[in-house]
Amino acid sequence: MKYKITFFFCLWLSVGQAQIITTQDSITPGRGSREKQLQQIKERKKALFTDATGGTEPAKAFLLDTTLFNKYGDLLHDDPVYNKRQPLWKPMAQVIGINAAFMGFNRYVAKADYGYVSPSTWKTNLRSNPEWDTDEFGINFIGHPYQGTLYFNAARSQGYNYWQSLPFAVGGSLSWEYFGENTLPSYNDMIYTPLNGAALGEILYRLSSNILDDRTRGRERVVREVAAGLVNPVRGLNRLLQRKTFQVTNKEVYEKEPLNITLFAGVHRQNDKQDDVFGPADTKAMLNVQLDYGNPFELQKRKPFDLFRLRAEFSKGDKDTLSGVINNITGYGILFGKNGQVGKLDLLTGFFQYYDYWNTRNFELGALGFGGGLFTRMPLSNQLNLYTNVHLGVIPLAGNSTRFAPDENGLRNYVYTTGLHGKVESTLSLGRYASASFVYYHYWLNTFEGLEGSNSIGIIRPRVTVQVYKNLSLGYEHFGYTTNRRLEAYPTQRAVITDQKIFLQLFLQDSQRKGRYN
Repeated sequence: MKYKITFFFCLWLSVGQAQIITTQDSITPGRGSREKQLQQIKERKKALFTDATGGTEPAKAFLLDTTLFNKYGDLLHDDPVYNKRQPLWKPMAQVIGINAAFMGFNRYVAKADYGYVSPSTWKTNLRSNPEWDTDEFGINFIGHPYQGTLYFNAARSQGYNYWQSLPFAVGGSLSWEYFGENTLPSYNDMIYTPLNGAALGEILYRLSSNILDDRTRGRERVVREVAAGLVNPVRGLNRLLQRKTFQVTNKEVYEKEPLNITLFAGVHRQNDKQDDVFGPADTKAMLNVQLDYGNPFELQKRKPFDLFRLRAEFSKGDKDTLSGVINNITGYGILFGKNGQVGKLDLLTGFFQYYDYWNTRNFELGALGFGGGLFTRMPLSNQLNLYTNVHLGVIPLAGNSTRFAPDENGLRNYVYTTGLHGKVESTLSLGRYASASFVYYHYWLNTFEGLEGSNSIGIIRPRVTVQVYKNLSLGYEHFGYTTNRRLEAYPTQRAVITDQKIFLQLFLQDSQRKGRYN
């Protein structure tokens, strides 16, 4: 009898735990309006699963069924019943359709020379060896990765996971190179488009998941659907085709990780003269957006991009960049990793993918990287924490501008390189009151296509912020860009340019991702 009582008691506990989460996350008929229940769900979740003071885990994480939910009560995976994997032919057809749409635009709208394709151009491409193309720098290192996100999300938004969606990005890129244009297929596009396309595609998929909530109706639902569609157009189209745009559920159906958003707006000035720290310069407006997704110190089994950072900076004015208004886009996402703890020190070790695009008056750099990373958090007091992450990786493919143009082909002012990168980011955070950060990136690049030589690039970025009001802080940041070009056909060239920034910082912190380590 004692064993029966013990068995039923354990069974009751397990059912009770599942009910806590199901009830907390679901809409129940007869218990008030959907809007009221959604607000109650949000408030209850915040109370139950907010980080414990001084710890890395939510105070009541033991209530969770950790096979289904993360430590904050969110799904570990998209609901497999609601998000069924569609037949293989559907994402394949969509990849073909995406390429067809681009081909039609190039030929009939843009009337671009390279858009006039025919069976004879396809035959030539199939019989020819690929080349390293001469497209503009921004097209190769921003435009093509975005095109790769469309192929990737053709599968990802139809029930396929990250690894299952990656081949569609590869297939879409290959078919475009051989059939989408009358120019010869290019090695760089066949590498850069699918790999960085998959990385950025997964980021867009996860951001759109955080926006969507299929339990909502009315104006809120319209706003969420439109916003998610703008972030991830292919997913927006597939939601219409799958009739999910207007379908209402009683529970959450998407995996969501906590997301912190940091907005910087202010002015910056790049010094006119080399090696001049505070010399003459024009003052220009700048805007910076940083997204931090996932909690690096949450104990969980890691999947691709359940932790990532994406930062983009823009400015308006002459001589800020070599071209355009984009100063830089940088980011990383975890592919796999493991959490741990040594005393008070919280750890995450993992293997990451990196995306780097730098456009300064000194150089342009676009790089695809892979490597190891270590994240640490050391609590020094109740309010004071030291956050550090260190990365070392390989760069299988990068583009780097030269100051000597054109190249030997008379068409390209950048070279293709491989190399290594090292990165250090460290922040001393005094709660919401103040922070002091130090960031240093270094790239070692060797040319394999273009003007022979090497380049060593260093980027240093110290920053301080002080609270002005609640989540609003005043900040100062100092950039230093150093390049050391050694080209065999030209004299060695060393260049240093500095950049000072004063800004207001708005920090929008997810209650489930506490810690100002931005």
